[in-house]
Amino acid sequence: MQHTRSKALLSVFFSLSLFLLHYPQAAPEYAHSIRLDGDIILGGLFPVHSRGDRGTPCGELKKEKGIHRLEAMMFAIDLINKDPELLPNITLGARILDTCSRDTYALEQSLTFVQALIERDGSDVRCANGDPPIFTKPDKIVGVIGAAASSVSIMVANILRLFKIPQVSYASTAPELSDNTRYDFFSRVVPPDSYQAQAMMDIVTAMEWNYVSTLASEGNYGESGVEAFVQISRETGGVCIAQSLKIPREPRPGEFDKIIRRLLETSNARAVIMFANEDDIRRVLDAAKRNNQTGHFLWVGSDSWGSKISPVIGQEKVAEGAITILPKRASVDAFDRYFRSRSLSNNRRNVWFAEFWEENFNCKLGMHGKRPGSLKKCTGLEKVGRDSSYEQEGKVQFVMDAVYAMAHALHRMHRELCFGYPGLCPRMASIDGKELLSYIRAVNFNGSAGTPVVFNENGDAPGRYDIFQYQRTNRSTAEYKVIGSWTNKLHLKLEAMRWKTGDPSLPPSVCSIPCRAGERKKVVKGVPCCWHCERCEGYHYQVEFTCELCPYEMRPDVNRTGCVPIPIIKLEWHSPWAIVPVFISMLGIIATSFVIVTFVRHNDTPIVRASGREMSYVLLTGIFLCYAITFLMIATPDVGVCSFRRIFLGLGMCFSYAALLTKTNRIHRIFEQGKKSVTAPRFISPASQLVITFSLISVQLLGVFVWFAVDPPHTVVDYGEQRTQDPMSARGVLKCDISDLSLICSLGYSILLMVTCTVYAIKTRGVPETFNEAKPIGFTMYTTCIIWLAFIPIFFGTSQSAERMYIQTTTLTISLSLSASVSLGMLYMPKVYIILFHPEQNVPKRKRSFKVSCKGRRPAQRRGED
Repeated sequence: MQHTRSKALLSVFFSLSLFLLHYPQAAPEYAHSIRLDGDIILGGLFPVHSRGDRGTPCGELKKEKGIHRLEAMMFAIDLINKDPELLPNITLGARILDTCSRDTYALEQSLTFVQALIERDGSDVRCANGDPPIFTKPDKIVGVIGAAASSVSIMVANILRLFKIPQVSYASTAPELSDNTRYDFFSRVVPPDSYQAQAMMDIVTAMEWNYVSTLASEGNYGESGVEAFVQISRETGGVCIAQSLKIPREPRPGEFDKIIRRLLETSNARAVIMFANEDDIRRVLDAAKRNNQTGHFLWVGSDSWGSKISPVIGQEKVAEGAITILPKRASVDAFDRYFRSRSLSNNRRNVWFAEFWEENFNCKLGMHGKRPGSLKKCTGLEKVGRDSSYEQEGKVQFVMDAVYAMAHALHRMHRELCFGYPGLCPRMASIDGKELLSYIRAVNFNGSAGTPVVFNENGDAPGRYDIFQYQRTNRSTAEYKVIGSWTNKLHLKLEAMRWKTGDPSLPPSVCSIPCRAGERKKVVKGVPCCWHCERCEGYHYQVEFTCELCPYEMRPDVNRTGCVPIPIIKLEWHSPWAIVPVFISMLGIIATSFVIVTFVRHNDTPIVRASGREMSYVLLTGIFLCYAITFLMIATPDVGVCSFRRIFLGLGMCFSYAALLTKTNRIHRIFEQGKKSVTAPRFISPASQLVITFSLISVQLLGVFVWFAVDPPHTVVDYGEQRTQDPMSARGVLKCDISDLSLICSLGYSILLMVTCTVYAIKTRGVPETFNEAKPIGFTMYTTCIIWLAFIPIFFGTSQSAERMYIQTTTLTISLSLSASVSLGMLYMPKVYIILFHPEQNVPKRKRSFKVSCKGRRPAQRRGED
């Protein structure tokens, strides 16, 4: 940018030097300019012709951007000169030049505006007769209207500020011109592109596009417009620039096809933000058409496109759907009436009107006409709007507003400096440009469209835009439709938009499609709008760019966009894992109850008494509790259930094996004592046996109460037990807070009793048959040991299984039930069988022996008698 500025300034001073060098020989020529006489002369710069090719400065005539606009200036001057309230008794004049859409040519032309301000030294110059030269007094330009292109305005502004000539542009929108330190004499009635860039960014955001390309014509307008757009995208975020391409001032053949191919390299960036001149827009659309990209690109055009017809003629299909922006304007009806009334006879002041006439009516004016070829001859009776199409050019309003801004500033200046003086007073004979500038910046009036004309401290107009979309109404016609507006804020009617596909939904221009629910964005380095989607796995849920781990008691929802509580389960009564142990327990309880009832009813019979009634009831109580604990193990855990589990889990086994241990110990002591003496051992009475048994049981109860004190019973939800790899299968298990170690300690004492009892059973296996309970007790203990040896690997080997709760509960309850069933079956079922089915055997031992003896003696007596 600094290089461009330096180059521009060098060009200014170089041209100025050439002008001063040749000025004494210069003569006023108005063949390529318009001059209107007046008390105050305004300069005008308009692109009457396009840029020339192959070294020629000017090209074809621009009917709308050139002729319409300069006619608007002359029309505004006419209205002001007729207005008795505005600049009364003062006539405005004009000197209007053609810039030929080229900044360097415009610079040379604008030197005309500073002629009157240059002091000329003719002392060294003499005429042929020796007389000093007579210089024609040039017009003193007090202010300049123009230029159109920003590059032209920048070039011209650099020289006008040297001579303090205020400048008011009707079309230059480059943000660079807002720099009041460099372009302090420049003002404009159109908003700068910084507003336009913001409006275009708001459009892109409203369309939900986040990946766009930019395309700019080389020069201040295009480059600064794109620069402003890119800057806003960086500041606001959310929109990434895929490519920023530039159209050269002098494009080579195939340049536009190359641009289209470059744009297709990032095909997802369908939206193209264009800050380009009218000619470049037309050639870009034509290249897209040649490359069969009709309907692919989503064009967003700046005010240089606006609602112009010329860029889209013959390109209707490829331009369809284009969104364009234009400073808010209105058609000036008075100008339409004025321009339609122009003819060759009443508009001789416009030196280019004859050329316009030929171009507009496609005819030729005599032998010296500008248009070559065998065309029809112009009659001069043609009428604009009747014999040719006519539509008011979009900047006409702003040209008139610029002229009126200058007029209002001069009017206020005259009122303050020449109060009550008709015409120009001596104080305004030489207008100070800096003073006039202060009056220009202070104007505030309603313009030709009824909108306020004001300037800020930088000489910029407020941002007010209309938003258009180029829509095809049917197969043959297309037109620009207003779809919204922007005045510091976007108002867009999305429902009014139409697209080539006919789909009402907004077409995409995004680098990456949004990730599905549960997928995180892995952003491509350096391009925040592009990403790869990665699925959040396991217990993670998606949080924009990351996957966060859910809290331990939660799992991701179905979409993995949040966390939900893990379902809590428990062992249900209807579960197969519960039905089998409950069934066995119920059978065991029924059988135990039957044995107890049978023993109670035959309490005084020899078999019951020989079994040790007191110890049998203790043993049967323990068997009953072993069966009953199944129901506590399956019941829904709460503080009460957990308390009872702690108490009764080992109590049933403790009752059983304490009683059996006491019995086997009594047998062992009797047998051992019998070997030494005939005296009976101590503590073998029933009362002593009960005291020993309950002493052993009290140890278990004491341990349980200590456990209660150290760790009060409570429930927990174990989320680790069924924390499967698939979170959808994860469950929290509601259970009592009983660890494996606590369980071992609770059952450990009972198992110790069982092992001790087994040792005594082995020791008493050889006792006389008189102690008939020794062998059944031995078989009971052997079988019980086998059951619990099988229980240990099953219970602890499934600690890592997802079905741990079910397997361990079922294994424990069935092991308890089987232990109880073995004791019940081997120790009491034979006795119950004798009691119920062989009552003859349920008699004292002596009576049975006596009966056997009597039967044996009778034959002997008979023998004796014989």
